[in-house]
Amino acid sequence: MVRARVSEENRGLYKIISERREEWAELRGKLRHAAASREMLPAVGDWVLAEEHGERSTIHFVFARRSKFSRKSAGKKTEEQIVAANVDTVLLVSSLNREFNARRIERYLTLAWESGARPVVVLNKADLCENVAEVRAAAEEAAMGVRTVVASVVTGEGIDELREMVRTGGTTALLGSSGVGKSSLINAILGYEVQPTNEVREGDDRGRHTTTSRQLIVAPGGGVLLDTPGMRELQLWDASEGISRAFADVQELAQQCKFRNCSHKDEPDCAVREAMDEERLANYHKLQREEEFLESKQDDALRSQRTKELRKMMKGVNRFYRERGR
Repeated sequence: MVRARVSEENRGLYKIISERREEWAELRGKLRHAAASREMLPAVGDWVLAEEHGERSTIHFVFARRSKFSRKSAGKKTEEQIVAANVDTVLLVSSLNREFNARRIERYLTLAWESGARPVVVLNKADLCENVAEVRAAAEEAAMGVRTVVASVVTGEGIDELREMVRTGGTTALLGSSGVGKSSLINAILGYEVQPTNEVREGDDRGRHTTTSRQLIVAPGGGVLLDTPGMRELQLWDASEGISRAFADVQELAQQCKFRNCSHKDEPDCAVREAMDEERLANYHKLQREEEFLESKQDDALRSQRTKELRKMMKGVNRFYRERGR
């Protein structure tokens, strides 16, 4: 048995790195069947206990996570998807072209704070932006108190700063939409090309997926990089604390509202509505509604699971008495 780290996941197989080697591994059958949800299965960044033998190892145990960046899985099913585990620093990458969206930064920040990692906002492709200072100000307003770095692979701006962050930041994950330049940033930080890159579409500045799976990359000089595929959909998952931290200004201003239970919607003398940007406040309410809806769906799913378990148990009890009666 060796302690190893999951560096990549691909169709139920896991690439793991140990002190001895890097190889593909599969889950032990008992571990797979005991997992009640995807959250209990290994994710990229997890530490595991693996048995090395032959061409493929076997994962026997997943160690407790220090942090995790989660979102609701795509589709109608209410299920947690772990994007990255045991991450120390999260680089939230947004490009300084038409893709820039302050409200999206707030959403990413909400999940980053919830994950337990330290968020950093990276405004990439500065060479394509004519009003960098204005856009940076909008990003800093959306990410109050969070470090913001302006970067460009073309000019080299910000690359040394990011390289030092990675070197001293433990495990650093890059998160962002398709086409924001995460793969190009990784190549620049490492100093050599390890990730393929594509140009964005000229018509709408939308990117194409170049990274198709999450993977860990050991950086020269220290630190570990975790690249993730671009995310077109980022739904919340258990993010009540993350919302509070991403919108700390709401919590502070709320103390000046006339009513203690002010919802900051239509009450008189609301200090939050008077002081905050309308779009930022609207996004705050939107994320709150999304979190409340998700909590209700999670409660429904839990009740459904408990009902299934109870029925299964009762069937076993009835079978026992029927056999005993014979």
